Amino acid sequence: MKRFTVFFGIVFLLAAVPQHCFSDSKSTAYTVVIDPGHGGRDSGAVGRHSMEKDIALAISLKLGEYIREHMPEVEVIYTRETDVLVPLHERAQIANKNNADLFISIHCNSAGSSSAMGTETFVMGLHRSQANLEVAKRENRSILYEDDYLETYDGFDPNSPEASIIFALYQNAYLEQSLNIASLVQGQFRERARRIDRGVKQAGFLVLYQITMPGILVETGFLSNPQEERYLRSESGQAYIASAIFRAFRDYKQEQDEVLASRNSYRPATINNGAGNDTEGIRQTLSVESAAPEAEVNAGTEADEDVSTRISFRVQFASTSEKRPADDPVFNGLEDVSWYFHEGLYKYTVGNEPTLEKAAEIQKSVQEAGFRDAFVIAFLGEERISAAEAIRLINQKRE
Repeated sequence: MKRFTVFFGIVFLLAAVPQHCFSDSKSTAYTVVIDPGHGGRDSGAVGRHSMEKDIALAISLKLGEYIREHMPEVEVIYTRETDVLVPLHERAQIANKNNADLFISIHCNSAGSSSAMGTETFVMGLHRSQANLEVAKRENRSILYEDDYLETYDGFDPNSPEASIIFALYQNAYLEQSLNIASLVQGQFRERARRIDRGVKQAGFLVLYQITMPGILVETGFLSNPQEERYLRSESGQAYIASAIFRAFRDYKQEQDEVLASRNSYRPATINNGAGNDTEGIRQTLSVESAAPEAEVNAGTEADEDVSTRISFRVQFASTSEKRPADDPVFNGLEDVSWYFHEGLYKYTVGNEPTLEKAAEIQKSVQEAGFRDAFVIAFLGEERISAAEAIRLINQKRE
C-alpha cells in the first residue's frame, strides 16, 4: 500500500504539469547533458549505507527518463550511465562536443556534523563563503583519481583556494542563465519535494569551468545525515528529487523558448545603422561572447621585464561589427569604455586592473548597469591571453 501511495504521488507530481509544457511543436531543438557525479573508484561522499556515486547515477537516470518521456524534442546525453570513472575535463568535453544547451551535474553532500541537511545548487563563481569553498574542494578532489591530473589541469591543486579563483572566469558569460535555473531547481526542491532549501550558491567547480553553456551542480542532500541518507537511498526519494529537477528544467526551457521567440520576432536594426534613439533596442543587438580561453601568449620572450606586472584584468560587456564612440548612449553611462578588435568585432571593456578581485568588483557594477552577461578577461600588455595563463604567470612570479 505504501509503495502504491508513493508511486501515485510521483505520477501526480508529473501529471500536474500543464501538457503544453511537455511537448510543444514550436519548441526549438535542445540538448541537455546530465552528469552523475563521481563513479568507478571515486565513490564521492560516503554515508553509513550508501555512496554518492550510486545515488547520483540513480537520480540522473530518472531525470533523463522524465525528460525523454515528457519532452521528446530534447536530446538527453549522459556523461556516464554505469559505474565508471569519467575524468572531470572529459565531462566538459562531452557537453561541448555535443553543443549542449545546458549542463546539470548531480551530487550528494557531506558534512562533519550529522545534523547538516538540505539541498543546495551551485553555479560557477568566486567562493562567497568558507562553506562554499569546502564543498568545491571536496568535489574537485575527484581529479586525484585521474592519471596525469597535474598536466591535465595545469598544476591545479584542489586544496588551494587561490587556484580555484581562476575557474570562475570561464562561466561568467553564462552566469545569469545558470543562476536562473539554479533558482528554479531550489524552488522545486522547496515547494514540491519539501526539502530544506539551503539556497543558490557560487563556488569554483572544475567540472563546470570548461563548459561553454549554462551549467549547475546540484547537491541533493547530505549522506552524513542518517535521515537524508535514507531518503536519498529510497526509490521514492530519488524519484521526487529527479522530478523536482525535471520540473525546474521544463520551466527554464520554456522561458528560454519564449526569449528566443521574442528575439526572432524583434526586427534588429543593425547596431551600425545610426538610425533611431531606441537605446534598449540597440542594446539587444550587442553580442556578448563566450569567455572561453583564447590562444595563449609565449611570455618567456621578454626575460628583461617582469611579465607579471604587465598582466591586467578587464571587464568585457559587449561587441559590435562597427566601432561605437565611448560615449554612445548604448553603453548606458559606463565610464572609461575602451575597445579592442578581435575576430572581426570591436569588443568593449571597462577597467584595467592588476588583480582579479578588483576586476570582479567592476564586473558587478557593470552587471548592475544592465550588462548582466559581462565577464572578466585577461591581457598581457595589449594582447589578450587566457585567464588560466594570466594566473599561471602571476603565480610563477610569486614562486
